[in-house]
Amino acid sequence: MKKVKISPKFQVVIPEEIRVAMRLKPGQTICVFQYDNRIEYIPVKSIKEMRGFLKGIDTEIERDTDRL
Repeated sequence: MKKVKISPKFQVVIPEEIRVAMRLKPGQTICVFQYDNRIEYIPVKSIKEMRGFLKGIDTEIERDTDRL
């Protein structure tokens, strides 16, 4: 886990290791939200970038006998 400091302007720098691993680019939009007692950052990706990210997912589920 990496630690960062909050600047007097409430800014944080995302560590290089994380920027590279997540392929973040300058100017990219990131959603920020609070979840319980933590802050989460989620990079916004276009539909084009998301294409195929669920490829190979298992869609077979067991259904109750009283359901279609």
